Amino acid sequence: MHVEFFLEEPSTQETLKAILPKILSNDVTFDFLVFEGKDDLLNNLSARLMGYRWIPNDWRLIVLIDEDRKDCHELKAKLEQAAHEAGFVTKSSAAPNESFQVINRLAIEELEAWFFGDVEAMHAAYPRIPENLQSKAKYRNPDAIQGGTYEALERLLIQKNYYRGRIPKPTVAQNIAQHMVPNRNRSKSFRVFVEGLRACVGEELLV
Repeated sequence: MHVEFFLEEPSTQETLKAILPKILSNDVTFDFLVFEGKDDLLNNLSARLMGYRWIPNDWRLIVLIDEDRKDCHELKAKLEQAAHEAGFVTKSSAAPNESFQVINRLAIEELEAWFFGDVEAMHAAYPRIPENLQSKAKYRNPDAIQGGTYEALERLLIQKNYYRGRIPKPTVAQNIAQHMVPNRNRSKSFRVFVEGLRACVGEELLV
């Protein structure tokens, strides 16, 4: 089994590189196609998917982008349309018992919600972040942190004197993701992502 991931930015790639070996068995291989932001992905996804039309039966394609406080239904519809234009059946559009090649997933509202879903990993990477951070009301639901999860993480890391200005997203993602434990993550969008992997690879999932 092989899974190709279509991603909007390098920080998502760094995160998946760290956590996929904790989720997938050694029988599953994976690779990444990284776009230059969400607009680049949305504008070019259909054309890039065209190049995968003749993939083997044991290949699956997963598109993962941040919701970024957009209309999630509208965003998901754009991803579904791109897949259909390229001639693919998606998990969402497949009839019962019909095989599919493409799964579209949103990180709600941003990838950083997955980090707040595993505060223990954040603390391991940046020890001045409190290990009980999730007990504070504003961090209790990692998918609904007010003002954006990226902004919240950046403020937190600056407050704790790890960075002075804009945080280096790929580096931060790599630092935190290496400590993440998938089956303790409290982010609903992360769990939905893992469920999508389960639908792709079935028994070849470790968690």
